[in-house]
Formats: sequence, C-alpha cells, structure tokens
Amino acid sequence: MQDLDEFTVTDAVLEQMARTTDPRLRQIMEAGVRHLHAFAREVNLTPAEWLEGIKFLTAVGHASTPIRQEFILLSDVLGVSALVNALHDKTATEPATQTSLLGPFYRDGAPELPSGAQIVREPGAKEIVQYGRVIDRDGNPIPHATVQVWQTDAHGLYDLQANDPETMDARGNFRADALGNYYFRTVRPLGYSIPMDGPVGKLVHTQARHGMRPSHIHFLIGAPGFRELVTALYFADDANIDSDTVFGVSSSLVVTINPKDPACPIPGLPGVRYDFQLAHASADGEGRVGADPASIVPAH
Repeated sequence: MQDLDEFTVTDAVLEQMARTTDPRLRQIMEAGVRHLHAFAREVNLTPAEWLEGIKFLTAVGHASTPIRQEFILLSDVLGVSALVNALHDKTATEPATQTSLLGPFYRDGAPELPSGAQIVREPGAKEIVQYGRVIDRDGNPIPHATVQVWQTDAHGLYDLQANDPETMDARGNFRADALGNYYFRTVRPLGYSIPMDGPVGKLVHTQARHGMRPSHIHFLIGAPGFRELVTALYFADDANIDSDTVFGVSSSLVVTINPKDPACPIPGLPGVRYDFQLAHASADGEGRVGADPASIVPAH
C-alpha cells in the first residue's frame, strides 16, 4: 500500500486507468486527469471550492432540457467550442469556408422550403435576401447541396425561446440548384444576450461580461462527398461584432447588407451575398460542436 500525496495520487489514478482497452479513450482520459489534477494543485483548490464547482455543474445539468442545452452554452462561453472548431478546421485537407459555432439552438426537422421562401412566419420587418453559391475549392458549383439555416427573429429570440416548442420559425432547409445557387428571404436578425437566467448566465454576469452575441445567421451545409460545414454569417455593423461572448466571429464570416443590390435574385430587396466553399470529405467525421438539444436530453 502506498500513502498518496498531492503528486503521487495522479500517478496512482493513471496506473489504474492504463488498462482501458480503447486507445483513444485512454489518451483522452489520461490527459484529462493530468490537467485536472494540475489545475487543482495550481490554484490550491479547497474542498469547499471543489464542492461549489460540483454544485455548479449539477445546476448546469438540471437546467438542460430537450429545448435548452446548458452544457453546450457553457462550452461556448468558455471558448471550448471555438477551440474545438479551430482544431477541426486544421484537419481539412483543402481550403474551405471557416466554421463557426452550431450553438445550443440547432433543431433537426426544420421545414423543407423552396428557393426564395421566407423563413420567418411573420416578418414584421423589412425583408432581406441571403444568396450565393455552394462551391468546391476550385470554384466549381456543388449541385443540390443542402443548406440548413436558422436565426433569431427581429426581436432577438429563437423559436425555442419565443414559441411553443412544437412551433418552428426563422429556420428552414433549402437545396441549391444544379449550379450551386441558393437564396432565401429573411429579416435582419437581432443581436441578443445568451440566456442569463441559468447557471451559465449567472457565471457570465459574475465575470462582468456583457453576454451579448452579434447579429448572425447560422448555416449547416452538406453534399455527398464533401465535409459538412457548420458556420454562421455575422453582420458588420453590430455593436458587439468585436466582443462576441462565445467567440464565434471570424473576419471571413462578416457580411454587410447591400440595400440596392443589382445581383439580388429577388429584385428590389436588399441582398447579402456569400459563397460557401466546401472541402472534400475526409475520414475524421462531421466535426460538429453541438447538436439538437432534444437528441441530448430526450423528452420523458
């Protein structure tokens, strides 16, 4: 029997875990234990502080529901989602549009809509047209790519926040045409605060952070033989474009509205053009950070 101290306990845990048969699980868990133990030693963590951390994570779990994923929100505000996205981007074998956060409000089963359809049930604000092409690294069109979109309404709320959970709004699934063209009508989404009524929001408030996300539209784009793209477009004139509380903005994803866009596929409406470039698929999987909340916390 070995008497363990604050250093030898790490080796003892790693020794027991060494029998893990899955090599990737063993690698991840060994690194996790080493870093977690090193963190506790670095800050000289007290038992009371550790229990407060456990209480916080318990509260995050309790706050997660089939329509709200508090753990994804926690990952986002700590920058872990952005970090994992950046690591994923590095594995691409060829240039592609940068990724951004899937976020906690993605939903499976959004309505299939024809090109040019309005995704907001009751727009209540001036319409804009989001359009462009889905292309490969050489600029060739990717025919019939699927383009999933979702955003807040003109009041800064997602449908999961504003409506009965069974009602879908401000989201839709489109299919590009044979030349890779896509377009749809929407309204300018409003920048918004992350949910501040839960444990993650309280943490952000305690850290004196504003908790705001700049105005954006989410995209999930895919086609056979190509790597799935999870990204978002951010509006340049938003006051929080340089201080996104979940670190999702990249300069290559910033767009502006052209109020008199001669190329707009719906004449007379303001346009936002963006061409999405997909990389050919590799063996590393789809690389999403996030999921439909209902698939993580199913309804009872």
